[in-house]
Amino acid sequence: MRFAAGVDVGSTQSKAVVVEESRGIIGRALVDTGANVTRAAENAFHLACRQSGISPHDVGYVVGTGYGRYKITFGNTQMTEISCHARGAHYVFPNTRTVIDMGGQDSKAISVGADGEVLDFVMNDKCAAGTGRFLSNAADVMGIGLDEVGPISLQGTRPVKIATVCTVFVESDILSYLSMGKKPEDILRGVHLAIAKRTISLARRVDIEPEITMTGGVARNSGMVCALEEVLGAHLQVSPDAHFMGAIGAALFALDKMDQSFESAVWRTSLCDTLQE
Repeated sequence: MRFAAGVDVGSTQSKAVVVEESRGIIGRALVDTGANVTRAAENAFHLACRQSGISPHDVGYVVGTGYGRYKITFGNTQMTEISCHARGAHYVFPNTRTVIDMGGQDSKAISVGADGEVLDFVMNDKCAAGTGRFLSNAADVMGIGLDEVGPISLQGTRPVKIATVCTVFVESDILSYLSMGKKPEDILRGVHLAIAKRTISLARRVDIEPEITMTGGVARNSGMVCALEEVLGAHLQVSPDAHFMGAIGAALFALDKMDQSFESAVWRTSLCDTLQE
């Protein structure tokens, strides 16, 4: 039995996934990235191996992805998170044609081909709009836990209008609405809708084709999923593994690399045997 792994080092959290040769996921792990990116990658990888019941030495190939992929010192190679999220989304939902990825520091829209290949993409990595950091800042201003903002927003019936999705100015908007006595759920509903409009505007720069799959840590925010569906007017596929999608794609690419190496070795052995004859 051969094993491969993908390690996705994000700005907030690091993920690792181990797959076996028939492409089944046998282990996964999620840790906070913190200040030491290399250590976070190692911890996630070792925890995923432990859950898989194998030793790290049993893993034949490791692909790193995410913003910290070049800090994964034990990896064999690196691939962009765009390719890995597309591959992971296609693995979980084979009919995926569009991926909306919302992470801690950036957001992306990816057009995906029938085989999981990237056809086109657009990325917002210049500001916090449409990212987990934006939601985190909004939660801090309101004194609410980040894991609470989504469920609370779903209770909003009269969403406020957020004039800007700039992290600096939205704090003033939120404080202003609070001073006016607006309900927290209506404020948060407005925040989620403002982010959704910005994200869908970005996504429309590529062809948005069904099926649409949402990936990244923000996919765990039920309020954000609902807001995106409302603005888009379409259903989003969200897997329980949405947070691991980049690591899943990386692990599948790692398995491909192993297969290629194995086939190459078999070919060389066969050629040598033929020459000796």
